[in-house]
Amino acid sequence: MTTAPPQDDPAAAPVDPGPVATRPADAPRPRPAALAWTLWTARRLGLAALTLWLVSVLVFLATAALGDPVKAILGKEAATNLGRAEQIREQLHLDESLWDRYWQWLGGLLTGDPGTSVANGLPVGELIGDRVVNSGVLVLVAAVVIIPVSFGVALLSARHRGRRLDHGIQLVVLTLAGLPEFVVGIVLVSVFSTVVFHALPAVTISAGGSAPWTQPASMVLPVATLVLVVAPYVVRIMRSTLLDVLDSDYVELARLKGVPERVVLRRHALRNAVVPGIQVIGLQLAWLASGIVLVEYLFSYPGIGASLVDSVRNSDVPVVQALAMIVAAVYVVVNLVADVLSILCTPRERTAISS
Repeated sequence: MTTAPPQDDPAAAPVDPGPVATRPADAPRPRPAALAWTLWTARRLGLAALTLWLVSVLVFLATAALGDPVKAILGKEAATNLGRAEQIREQLHLDESLWDRYWQWLGGLLTGDPGTSVANGLPVGELIGDRVVNSGVLVLVAAVVIIPVSFGVALLSARHRGRRLDHGIQLVVLTLAGLPEFVVGIVLVSVFSTVVFHALPAVTISAGGSAPWTQPASMVLPVATLVLVVAPYVVRIMRSTLLDVLDSDYVELARLKGVPERVVLRRHALRNAVVPGIQVIGLQLAWLASGIVLVEYLFSYPGIGASLVDSVRNSDVPVVQALAMIVAAVYVVVNLVADVLSILCTPRERTAISS
């Protein structure tokens, strides 16, 4: 009797795993996450430093192209008061080449010595130090108010999309967005500092040279002006982003699962709208570094606004140069911080950098 040859059991047969993906020998190895983040940070800081250097060149050339600063400062007295004219020329190093003057000025900036004021002979750092702090406090207080107010109004408008409340909010936002900051400030002064209410001071009063925030009532109108000028732009961007997120498929799925609308707004919509909000807030806060000049001058706030106006009027070139570089540095730093926060809030961007 013959027996059939044994057949292989299909279940016991080895399974071909198929081609195994291997990395070519010459392929670069992935960098460690810490090294990747270090290189990214160094690259961004390098770009920021390059930007500030280019701004310094433009600022110096622009102020140097205005003509003879001695004649601008002394006027007709430049031809008669030769001693004072020569003193100003030595102070501004006008007898040296433009290239040497630039490098001396840049070196002074890097060492914390932006020069000496031509108008009163005081060091520029001593002259504008307290004013820079005052302006920084004003911007900080305004930002603390702008961020929660803008996010709250945008959430309220998006939640009541297409209803009367939404239409009313959009009307107010578009109206405020079309008004310059000095118009908003004048309206606030007219309403709250005249015969209508007369509840707040029209100008900032600092008794005995004290800091303006020691009298909070005098800071209400400047802060309110900045909030009403900046918040509309943030509200519009946030509302648009929230509406895009609320119309997405995963939000509809959350609603079908019975998730309450307030939870959908807080956990899904707001989280995904944070990144555009950070970007627009960063841009607006950077704008405040220069836009604050008109507001400070309007309310006589002792910040960089009055110093910039006075230095331009007096042709005080060292002060103008220092204030211009401070504004540029604020722009660069705020945008850099906004980019970092946006990446930290975006998992895809973090993974791209780490890999």
